[in-house]
Parts: sequence; C-alpha cells; structure tokens
Amino acid sequence: MHTIATPAPFDVPAPESSRKGWLDRLLGIFTDVHAGEGLTAVMLMANVFLVLASYYLLKTIREPLILSGKGGAEVKSYSAAVTAGLLIVLVPLYSALASRLSRVKLINGVTLFFIACLVAFFVLGNAGVSVGVPFFIWVAIFNLMVIAQMWSFANDIYTVDQGKRLFAIVGFGASIGAIAGAFFTGQLVKQWGPFPFMIGAAVLLGVSMILTNVINLRERRHAAERRAAAGAQAPAAAADQRVGGRGAFALVFSDRYLLLIALLMLVYNLVNTNGEYILGKTVVAAYQAQHGAAAVGSLDEKKVIGEFYGNFFTWVNLVSALIQAFVVSRVLKYFGVRTALLVLPIVALAGYSTMAFLPVLALIRGVKLAENSLDYSLQNTTRNALYLPTSRDAKYKAKQANDTFFVRFGDVISAGLVFAGTTWLGLAPRQFALVNVGLIVLWIVLAIAIGIHFHRLERKRSETVPETS
Repeated sequence: MHTIATPAPFDVPAPESSRKGWLDRLLGIFTDVHAGEGLTAVMLMANVFLVLASYYLLKTIREPLILSGKGGAEVKSYSAAVTAGLLIVLVPLYSALASRLSRVKLINGVTLFFIACLVAFFVLGNAGVSVGVPFFIWVAIFNLMVIAQMWSFANDIYTVDQGKRLFAIVGFGASIGAIAGAFFTGQLVKQWGPFPFMIGAAVLLGVSMILTNVINLRERRHAAERRAAAGAQAPAAAADQRVGGRGAFALVFSDRYLLLIALLMLVYNLVNTNGEYILGKTVVAAYQAQHGAAAVGSLDEKKVIGEFYGNFFTWVNLVSALIQAFVVSRVLKYFGVRTALLVLPIVALAGYSTMAFLPVLALIRGVKLAENSLDYSLQNTTRNALYLPTSRDAKYKAKQANDTFFVRFGDVISAGLVFAGTTWLGLAPRQFALVNVGLIVLWIVLAIAIGIHFHRLERKRSETVPETS
C-alpha cells in the first residue's frame, strides 16, 4: 500500500472568497467546479490539447512515411514488439531521471528531448534520408510517454476529490486536440508534405512545456498560501520535491494495486487490439464479397477501405468528445471510480458476445464505435484517476511503466494470438470474438479488485492528509 509522499496543493481550504468567478460558473455546466479552480483546469485542458494535437499531427504523417518505404506494411505489424523492447530500457531510464529531478525539470527535460528528435527527423527527412521506420516507432513511444507524463502532472496537481470532478475537463482537451490535429493535418499535408508538420508538432510541444511551467508556479504559490492560511508549516517547495529512488518496474511488481492496474492495461489493450483485427478483417471480407477476389489489392479497394476508416474515426472522435463533455464528470461524481471502471468492459462484453453469434459488419462497426468512444473518454479519464490517491513515486514512475510497456506488451500478445489463431488454428472473426469474451471476464474481475483498492487508498488518504497538511 502506498504512503502519501507529499501533501497535494489543494488539501487545505482556500483562503480566498468562496464566490465563483465567471470561468468557474461557465465550467460548472459540464462538472462541479469550486471557486478558483476554473483557471487551472482550463490551463491543464489546454496543455493536454497541445500534446494530443501534436501527437495526431505526427500520427497522420507517419503513415505515408512508413508505407512508402520498402516492406512498410510488414514493419508496421512488427513495430509493437520493437516498441515494447525499447520501453524495457526507456522506462528505467525515465525512472532514474525522476529520482534525480524535480517534476518540472523532469517534464522540461523529456519534452526538450522529444522536440530535439523532431528537429532531427525534419533535417534528415529533407536531406533525403529514409526515416519512415524509426519515425513510426518513435511516434509510438512519444505517444505513450509524453501523454502519460502529462497525466502524471495532473495527478500531482489535484487531490482525489478534485481529480474526480475536474479530470473530465482536462480530458476534454484530449478529445478536441485529437480532432483538431488529425483534421488540419489531413487538410494540409497534400499541399505541404509531411516534414513541415514535424516542426509544427515541436512548436506545440514547446508551448505545452511553457504552459506546464506556468501551471507549476501558480499551484506552488497557491499551495503555500493555503498552507499558510491554515497555519501549516510545510516547505514552500513541497509541491516540487523529487520522487523516491525505486525503479518503475520494481514499484509495479512490489505493490498489488499498481500490479493490478498493469494487468488491467495489458488485458483491455489486448481486447481492443483483437477487436481492431476483427473489424479490419470483416471490412476487407465485405469488400471482397461484393466485388470478387479479382478486386483484392486494387486501388479501388484502398479507397473504399480508407473511406470506411475515415468515417469511422470521425464518428469515434465526435462521440468520445460528447461523452467526455457531458457524461464523464457525472459518472465519476454520482457513481464513483469503481463503477466507472466497469462501464467499458460491460459494454464490450455485451458487444463481443453478440458479435460472436452475428458477425456482420454493421454490428461489428457499432460495437467498435461504442468501445473506442468509451475508451477515449470515460475509460481514459478513469484509468488516469486511479493514481490520484497514490504517492508521487507511483504517479511519475509506475504510471510510465503501466501506460507504456504494459500497453505495448498487450499489442505483442495480440499479434501472437492473431498469428497462432490464423496460421495454426484457422480461427475466424467470430472465434476471436469469443476469445475476447473470455478476456473481458478477466478484465471485469481486475476492475472490481482495482475499485476496491482505490476506495481503500482514497479513504486512507482522506484520513492522512489533514495530519500532513
């Protein structure tokens, strides 16, 4: 069980007036916002917007860069294993940095490293060097590490109560950032080519880093004011202390709660990746059934499948944005984290159970639309909220391991499962749906166990914080 490393910035009541400002009242349309909380919530939302917009800029341009190279399609299928292997090395390195640097220096250093990488890719690409494969793998690592780091910072800023109320606002930035990044890149990449967007993403990351420093200074100042108002004698820089010396994987494997989260990340990503395979296989089969085997590999097939996925991703992003704006905060407020954790697996269980007996494209598309929309909104916000009652060690180290390595390891297992199922066992999509049903039962068991542990940690924190504040 974790101990509370440092008091959170808002553990002490605010000295300022309890009257809400116009920003607090405006955000109150979407969730319960207390007086003075609105500005930080909006800045954190803007922060995650910038990070997600930069990622979707890069995600959009990585496809033509890798597919235009030799063996690109095959390399894509192997990239998850390569990424997981690299993360075994990168996560301990990140943990070592986290043990030596304050949180803001850690975030600044990692962000500057990724900005430097983007500049290097831009220079090499314009010089005619083939960067498709390394860039594809780099984007996969960037996506996991930078986004996990941003949520670690948000967890460090907020108390458990605030996170449950305000993470919905922060998460909305991710939804609109994904939409904006993908849309504008898709509109402009034909005119400018892929390489200028690397610099565009670097600029967005730079602005995000500046915003992180502003938020950090603001919250350190407010924390000091509130501790002073309560008569507490905590160090002025307590909110920026370094974390402990233990490594990320050591933390995960030595703590039952963190290990359960790691297993949850692995299993639910395995289910999702299997579902993506089922959808892709069904889309191709539907096209071939309509146009015949002679149409396989044709340009028309690529256009039809591209149009299908374009519409599919658009609907996923729109629905997830609506859920994030109007549903997530209310689920967390009225039902709590334990119930929120069960929503997606229950929906997925019903969907894949039906899919196993009625494997038609319209149904599979609907199931994946519901699954991905909930994944990008309610599930994403809830799984990030799981770290609210944990120590700073867990927020910055264990979260990196869980959100990076264990996610990608789920992809590796899925790739092995698909290979074995199609090569040796001759499984069809409906059999893979049944495999997912079994995995989802395990997912539900893990979610229930995590919910129980979260409640215990939350209760322990509420009992401990008044004494440490």
